[in-house]
Amino acid sequence: MERKNYSEITPKIRELAEFCSRNDRITPDLFLKYQVNRGLRDVSGKGVLTGLTDISDIRSTCLENGIEVPCEGQLFYRGINVEDIVNGFLADGRFGFEEVTYLLLFGELPSEQELKSFTELLASYRTLPGSFVRDIIMKAPSQDMMNTLARSVLTLYSYDTNADDVSIPNVLRQCIFLISIFPLLSVYGYQAYDYYIRGKKSFFVHAPEPELSTAENILHMLRLDSKYSKLEAQILDMALVLHAEHGGGNNSTFTTRVVSSSGTDTYSAIAAALGSLKGPKHGGANIKVVHMMEDIKKNVKDWADEEEISAYLSAILNKEAFDKSGLIYGMGHAVYSVSDPRANIFKGFVQKLCEEKGLQDEYVLYSNIERLAPEVIGAKRRMYKGVSANIDFYSGFVYNMLGLPLELYTPIFAMARISGWSAHRLEELVNAGKIIRPAYKSVCEEQKYRPLKDR
Repeated sequence: MERKNYSEITPKIRELAEFCSRNDRITPDLFLKYQVNRGLRDVSGKGVLTGLTDISDIRSTCLENGIEVPCEGQLFYRGINVEDIVNGFLADGRFGFEEVTYLLLFGELPSEQELKSFTELLASYRTLPGSFVRDIIMKAPSQDMMNTLARSVLTLYSYDTNADDVSIPNVLRQCIFLISIFPLLSVYGYQAYDYYIRGKKSFFVHAPEPELSTAENILHMLRLDSKYSKLEAQILDMALVLHAEHGGGNNSTFTTRVVSSSGTDTYSAIAAALGSLKGPKHGGANIKVVHMMEDIKKNVKDWADEEEISAYLSAILNKEAFDKSGLIYGMGHAVYSVSDPRANIFKGFVQKLCEEKGLQDEYVLYSNIERLAPEVIGAKRRMYKGVSANIDFYSGFVYNMLGLPLELYTPIFAMARISGWSAHRLEELVNAGKIIRPAYKSVCEEQKYRPLKDR
């Protein structure tokens, strides 16, 4: 029997797609007429209030003489400034992701004994069901690790004898399990892809080490020799900490809450969040930054020449260079204007890693673009708020320096954000509110049914 090509777009499909597009189009003026905030954001980019949360807070404005004005961005986990959390575990010479996960889930910073016990609990769950790697991950590997991750999460439903129980103890168990194994699912999925699809000659799987942190285990499992420097593990841990949570309004977290409000199981809710995070407008943004920076390196001869850099950034903005989208990736954020606190925290570690890797010239280029891009954008675009570098601007650069494959950039985001998703799922279930169901106004004209013979 001839095998069907399921990826082929036939002429008939193209014809139907044109028909679909024509009948689905809604004119932009109708959104203004009915005062619909597209993307649940007003004209200034501010999100429409859709819920309450006690998990995190993003601050980008402050009051001056009774007027709300942009200010340096701040991010709070359970009311604690992330910058203070970072300074706290760095001062002790510790890794921070496990502590942050505890804080997000339970609402309080752990004591020394509580942190030790929780870290051991995570380690005890850091194992997959028997033959899961062989039967699920190694069979039908995907070229996209986010799809591999989502498929693995959905399949784990079959291994859970209490999968549909949405009581808080059971959901907490499931969340801790998923937080623990996301690195395994992602790294092993990549190894299968590397071997079966890219044709790498060897396939290896390192079991996680219980005494290692999440960041250390990622590097241990990913690298053939399992070796890494202290700074490498420290900066990857920092990436996990800064990506762990970012308010209930981001697309994937909102997805988690919407799906959770329906009463569905944990595996379905997290798989839905993964589908959201995969999108290039959300979790895949840092990959776009990496591609853009490679293009800039090829076309800007002097990385210290501000005029040459500004000219090329203008060309990108004018849709004359790079991908002709008119976007300078890594610049701007839906909430932050003056600065993204995550980018500010990350930048200091980026400089240290550049020094360790001998990439000071690249750091100069990144720093110049960070400073010049807002000026170029401000001069050419009408802005409702300021523009600054976001964390995606530096995270892709860091992952590249760590030798992490591009295919794992977004899964690393997921390895961190699963902590925030879990906290929001629990908060949604604890408060047992109504199913989330926003309204859409129909603009379809009423018409009479015509019998088939008259069409």
